[in-house]
Amino acid sequence: MTLAAFNVAVKSGARRSKACEELGVPLRTLQRWRRAPTDGRTLREFEPPNKLSDDEREKVLKKMNEPEFCNLSPKQIVPKLADEGTYLASESTMFRILREEKQLAHRGRAKPPSSRKPLAHVATGPWQVLSWDITYLKSPVTGTFFYLYLIMDVWSRKIVGWAVHEEESAERAAELFKKVAKDAGQTSKKMVLHSDNGSPMRGATMVATLEKLGVQPSFSRPRVSDDNAYSEALFRTCKYRPEYPSLPFADLAAARAWVAAFVAWYNEAHKHSAIGMVTPAERHDGRDVEKLSKRRDVYEEAKRRNPERWSGRTRRWERPEEVRLNAPRLSKKPVKEADIKPFPASAPPVPEVAAA
Repeated sequence: MTLAAFNVAVKSGARRSKACEELGVPLRTLQRWRRAPTDGRTLREFEPPNKLSDDEREKVLKKMNEPEFCNLSPKQIVPKLADEGTYLASESTMFRILREEKQLAHRGRAKPPSSRKPLAHVATGPWQVLSWDITYLKSPVTGTFFYLYLIMDVWSRKIVGWAVHEEESAERAAELFKKVAKDAGQTSKKMVLHSDNGSPMRGATMVATLEKLGVQPSFSRPRVSDDNAYSEALFRTCKYRPEYPSLPFADLAAARAWVAAFVAWYNEAHKHSAIGMVTPAERHDGRDVEKLSKRRDVYEEAKRRNPERWSGRTRRWERPEEVRLNAPRLSKKPVKEADIKPFPASAPPVPEVAAA
């Protein structure tokens, strides 16, 4: 058909180069076809037998554009639907539909940062490895800030302690961590607390508090913020939320109120991709086991209804049993035991500390 159209165009007086340009076929290709008058292209259109029907595709697109899901990635939409007992399509299918509809774009303000990790601490449960840091919050006075202290459990990603103050100091950090240690109870005797090399982290008051509580301190390499990747990622999540104010906080009370709302959302509503798309609070309390089991049942039932849409097993709704802080990059060689910094062999019990 293409060759016939080319011949008609040339006989009508069109230049060969222009005719090729209109047909979208190189001149050399058409010359080859004229010597052997058959279409030599091997490409053919192929529709997979398990392709979504037009009605199913429209249903998926409509669901993704509902107010509840329009601001979420398919990575967040799929587990939300699974929690409701619904399966519509896989994440890759949702991404493909969004791409075809030209609706695929970053839902945040920037791409995720990469991180490098020198040494490893391994957490197999809550209250084993904690990470903390301090970040700035804009105040109404130019050049001054409020300081947000955040302590998170690396295994569950739950925010276990936070505070907002007008100053950045080791005393404030020690005061906050005493409250966290009291919540942890006796489990804190095997706890690692990781941070960067800032002065509040290495301040005498903070160091003395950790020694008194029997907590092992861990620090990033100098001038390498990525060594504290979990806290950095948490701050990014905090400051890239749509609700994060573009203007400075009016006062300390306003900053504390906003952070309190963020912590409640992050711990109780945010489905974290690194822990099986469950909330940090669910994982911290052990409620994620039942939830992930129910999701597997939903997918197995979906596969039973339409087995032709799966070439293998269904999605692995599995619980990560361990989390590594500053683990080496993936390689064929396993991580050696010598590369993992051990917990202290013994430590004094956690004293009763009154909340400040």
